[in-house]
Amino acid sequence: MAPRKNSTTALTRSDKDAQIDNSTIYADQPITGGDTQVVINQIQVRQAVLTSQEILSWRSAWAAAISRYFPNRTRLYDIYYDTLNSDGHLTGIITKRIDSVLNKPLFYKDKDGKVVEEMNDVIQSKEFRFIMHTIMETLLWGISGLEFIPGPDLQVREIPRKHIKTKTQKISFEQNDQNSGIDYTKLDNVFIIGEPEDLGLLLQCSQYVLYKRGAMSDWANFIEIFGQPIRVARYDAYDQQTKLEVKDALDNTGSALALLIPKTVDFEIMDGKTAASNGDLQGSYVKMLNDEMDITILGNTETTGNSKTGSQAKSKVHSAQQDEIIKSDIIYLTSWLNEPHFIRILESYGFPVVEGGEFEFNKDIDITFLSERALIDTALIKAGVKVGNKFMWETYNIPEPDADDVIVTQEPQVIEKTPQGTGAKPSAKPTDLADDDQQRPASIADVKALFKDFFAQAR
Repeated sequence: MAPRKNSTTALTRSDKDAQIDNSTIYADQPITGGDTQVVINQIQVRQAVLTSQEILSWRSAWAAAISRYFPNRTRLYDIYYDTLNSDGHLTGIITKRIDSVLNKPLFYKDKDGKVVEEMNDVIQSKEFRFIMHTIMETLLWGISGLEFIPGPDLQVREIPRKHIKTKTQKISFEQNDQNSGIDYTKLDNVFIIGEPEDLGLLLQCSQYVLYKRGAMSDWANFIEIFGQPIRVARYDAYDQQTKLEVKDALDNTGSALALLIPKTVDFEIMDGKTAASNGDLQGSYVKMLNDEMDITILGNTETTGNSKTGSQAKSKVHSAQQDEIIKSDIIYLTSWLNEPHFIRILESYGFPVVEGGEFEFNKDIDITFLSERALIDTALIKAGVKVGNKFMWETYNIPEPDADDVIVTQEPQVIEKTPQGTGAKPSAKPTDLADDDQQRPASIADVKALFKDFFAQAR
């Protein structure tokens, strides 16, 4: 009896596609490359549908996007596009989060940690910033795709997200087509970013924007009705001539709400101001929805506060929380920039991305933290704890000197506090951290001054 053939190897490409369609498991083929195609010219890009959206539409689109057999994000991404481009608050907090990362210095370093100067012009180009911005947007949308145009210069275009089918790992020709398309795992010049089933942070934010639209509409209706005076005219029910004259007068004296009522009719206007608190109800609801978006995107609702109130301490805590999110975003961005597939794309343009090198953001210097850390490190050194130079260089973000560098030996001077109006003068003797306790910085403020003077001299 002949041995049974392996069913997987016997399958053709179309059979594999059918197998994926009939399965609840997403395809997970490795990115092998080997082919180069101009993808965007082959797909049919459709305009986003901007019909009136409701929460029911959002839930229906969400259900279609997470279907196990035929996931389709088209309707959900239309809602993302609609909400993202129509809500200023959402746009503002997203810009704040992304710019907090993109505005930090980025370098490409070789395996020895030395900056590859030739890459600086590439990193500072608008094309590379667009690449980084698209990678950061993946946190919002769930997936992103970039197509790199072969040629001597770096050219990149964004692949419409509605055409990226992560279950079958294809770029579809039509946005609602699941079967036909281009296998992006075989393309050298296409970079797909994100996790296959991730729908991004806009999934939460889009529902808040839809609720906010309803609240804003109600608020506008409230203002239209009760934000201007109401003119009430009463006439004798049997005097039609007076009625016509009064009506004509009301029509020609402004656009404010006017009521023409017979004297025999008992009419009362229930303005709703007591229940709606003069519009505060709608205002507080809109603020709550904005706060929910703040928490979703920034991780907090208050990164700035009144400096003379108790909210300042709360703002500092929230600012620290946002700093942690920024650190996480930096790790996320650099992990995708250092992807082997992306490095190979840069190599195809002739850029000097050397073996063992990687993209790395420059570390920020937190003077307050380093001041407190310096006191601890100084105490440990005085207690006899051995501390290596490499630890000090990395902790205080000081570049390791080269063999031919001139070593700075002059110690920074600590500014002494003097009475107000007399000015400040340097101490007669430089402070030596290795002397006795009386010559050590007595406070964090002194250490701050020490570090500021040191970095000023080094600069």
